[in-house]
Amino acid sequence: MALKDQRSPARMKAAAAELPRRNRVDLRRLLPSASSLLIGFTLLALGVAAYGVARETGLFAIRQIEVVGAPPDVSTRVGAALQPFEGRSLVGLRAADLDRKIVGLPDVIGVTHDRAFPHTLRVYVLPERALLVLRRGEESWLVSARARVVRPLERGARPMLPRIWVPRQVDVGVGDTLADGPARRAVRVLVLARNGLPARVHSVRLEGPETTLVLRSGIEVRLGREHDLQLKLAVAAELLRELPEFAYLDVAVPDRPVASSADTQPQLEVDTVQG
Repeated sequence: MALKDQRSPARMKAAAAELPRRNRVDLRRLLPSASSLLIGFTLLALGVAAYGVARETGLFAIRQIEVVGAPPDVSTRVGAALQPFEGRSLVGLRAADLDRKIVGLPDVIGVTHDRAFPHTLRVYVLPERALLVLRRGEESWLVSARARVVRPLERGARPMLPRIWVPRQVDVGVGDTLADGPARRAVRVLVLARNGLPARVHSVRLEGPETTLVLRSGIEVRLGREHDLQLKLAVAAELLRELPEFAYLDVAVPDRPVASSADTQPQLEVDTVQG
């Protein structure tokens, strides 16, 4: 037989009275008061008005443009291109506005800017890196490491840069990227040779698929076809440091380099430097 609950009604009421009650949340306390809303909207309106005043008036007008990170001649051209911004507000200036003015400068890759309040626009320039002088007949152009034609040159200008020659029928335009295949090959080789060889390159000779670097010392570094260029240049660099002067060094087959003191004398096969 089931047991009956022996607790008295009074004890049951007391136990029920001891159960915790849930606290009710008063949502009205979480809502902002009318005065808080008024203050918030007033501050927002003041901020918008201040922005409009700063943008449309001369309060932060550009009076000085500083160009940073470029050679003097490039800085001058950048400053001239950005001169129309003088008098405009720093507040409303956008990066796209600067890019539209700079895009036509062939010796500039890009710019970033900083607002130096109250009146200075500071522009940081990433210039093209001059790599070689392109020759076509009597004409000369400066070409960057990105194969971009930077500007025309007087004959004999920039004597420390390597020279390459292209046929007269090759089109060359300032601001364009070289489209001629052999010329682009010379750019790729020189970009690697700039940091890979211990000697300066005077010129690049392109004969069909073969590439030869002519150093200022007169030594020819024959690279052969365009493959394993980094390995070939590394082998050439080691041999140029270790061996006496010679007429040419052939590293077309990098694990079997060949050197000669003159084209008419017997060739000397040299061991690849181990290390």
